[in-house]
Amino acid sequence: MAYRNKVYVAFDGDNDMRYYELMRGWSVKDDFEFNDAHDLHSARDSSTEESIKKSLMDRFKNSKLFILLIGEHTKNLTKFVKWEIEVAIRLDLPIIAVNLNGKRQDDALMPAVLRDELHITVPYKEKIIKYAMDNWPDYDESYRGDGKKGGYSYKDKVYESLGL
Repeated sequence: MAYRNKVYVAFDGDNDMRYYELMRGWSVKDDFEFNDAHDLHSARDSSTEESIKKSLMDRFKNSKLFILLIGEHTKNLTKFVKWEIEVAIRLDLPIIAVNLNGKRQDDALMPAVLRDELHITVPYKEKIIKYAMDNWPDYDESYRGDGKKGGYSYKDKVYESLGL
């Protein structure tokens, strides 16, 4: 079995790449470790959907956590992002849903496939994303053990403790 120490990040590659790139910049100083699922520029033109998904699946095998960046169009993406969400659910990866619009809870932009699945929702802010990466996996494991599902969000006191 592969050592799972990566963070798999899914997002709308056409519209939200800048948010992903900024997170990669955070990783230089804050011990974020990403498994770059969207390093597929050359593959998009010449590879089949099947070969791209096979490559992504290999990256999933090394991932301990799944982050979904939710932008304006994410819920409408059915080719790769929906598939990535479904794989993360099937693999029981802890899921952090990150609202690019700054909202702290699920809203109308949440993809339907994720709404009733276990996840935590946070706004796109470095401190709370890092906090969720450090803390959500343990809660996810406990909640799964109790058979809990659905979306969760942090209380205001967590944000206050982070200066947000």
